[in-house]
Amino acid sequence: MKTIPIAIVDDHTLMSKALENMIMENPQYSVIMNCPNGEDFIAAIENAPELPAVVLMDINMPYKNGIETTEWLTEHHPDIKVIALTMEDDEKVLIKMLKAGAKGYLLKDMQPAILFQAIDTVFDKGSFYTDFVAQKLLKVKSENIKNASLLSELKDREKEFIKWACSELTYKEIADKMFLSPKTIDGYRDSVFTKLEIKNRAGLVLFALKHDLC
Repeated sequence: MKTIPIAIVDDHTLMSKALENMIMENPQYSVIMNCPNGEDFIAAIENAPELPAVVLMDINMPYKNGIETTEWLTEHHPDIKVIALTMEDDEKVLIKMLKAGAKGYLLKDMQPAILFQAIDTVFDKGSFYTDFVAQKLLKVKSENIKNASLLSELKDREKEFIKWACSELTYKEIADKMFLSPKTIDGYRDSVFTKLEIKNRAGLVLFALKHDLC
């Protein structure tokens, strides 16, 4: 039976040591590295006599975080599989980690059996995603579809109005810049608010920043 070499990258010493002890109790696995941050891990990788097959990667760490470290691994050692092991349940962080090359994403409050299942699956098949990840991805996909639909409803002049609305200009000054009457600008504002389902200029600016409309 082949032993799976594992690396742990986590700046919480108690957590990483407890995780190492738990894993080492199972003869199927061997923890060959335990590093407090991505910078130390990369240095260890470059001088290691043996490389890990699977890395359990925290995300929030000093010096080099989990996303940056995973990007480095994907570029330099694409055969090493990364499983994010984190408290971060935000879908934006999840997407960034998956884009960086992570093959799994687990929250630290999961059951040990799930961790071992993830390690085995990633090692044998390449990736492992829990229902939690699937639900987050579906939510992101749904939001992206909705936002794409909202953006498609905007006319060119409305998009131009949104760009000006991101400035410090008053609506009257925006009207002058667009060579339109204040009444027409008010019409654009009301139309954009309705289409984008927002209630004020601050919400409009946030939406514009998120979708590169400014």
